[in-house]
Amino acid sequence: MDQMGESLELEPLYQITVNCPQCEEDFKTSRVRPSMKRAVRRDSDFCAYYQHENPDYYVVRICPHCGFASTENSVAKLSNEQKQKYMKQIGSRVAKRDMGGKRTGEQALEAYKLALMCAQTVGDRERIVASFLHHIAWLYRYNGEIEQELRFIRYCLESYIRVFELESVSGSDAKLMYLIGELHRRLGEFNDAVKWFSRVINDQHITDSAMIRASREQWVVLREQMLSKNIDLPEEMQQ
Repeated sequence: MDQMGESLELEPLYQITVNCPQCEEDFKTSRVRPSMKRAVRRDSDFCAYYQHENPDYYVVRICPHCGFASTENSVAKLSNEQKQKYMKQIGSRVAKRDMGGKRTGEQALEAYKLALMCAQTVGDRERIVASFLHHIAWLYRYNGEIEQELRFIRYCLESYIRVFELESVSGSDAKLMYLIGELHRRLGEFNDAVKWFSRVINDQHITDSAMIRASREQWVVLREQMLSKNIDLPEEMQQ
């Protein structure tokens, strides 16, 4: 009996019941236990790698009744107009399936792409759309699909810039600014990356020490990249 209890404890997934904002039906979906969420490493744009089940695979909840995909941060209630838009553009043709159990990387990618379409269709916040795009880029990175990863990093970067312009509080969202700089760097747009890292480092209103430190670290990486490619350094990097 003790052995059975121990094996159940080690099972990384557990199920919760959620309510669909589209059809308002309850359904079950899986999550990864908090004790199993420790990342073994993270990339400079916060993409995490896990020893056990990847919790990012289970962020998106897909309703088996109507096919609507969302997360706990998505819009909680849909208006009648939003519901009609979803049914007309997606719900009438999406295949209904139960993805409440264990997911593969391929299923996680499918879930995020569906969530992205749903968010764009119902007009969810730009920050939610940007997050979906970033996660899709990470899923391609896990598979080593560099071309697709960079394609979605480009979409994600454009979306993050819109978030900064539309939603950023007083223009001092340090993590968002850092990410914009880092995604520019990953796309080889070094001068744009310099500008964003510089803003985080030099803006006296920013007090997020973790993001200031991260920006300084990536500033060094960026400088070395530019020197290795014989790219002229901007004035602020020539010291």
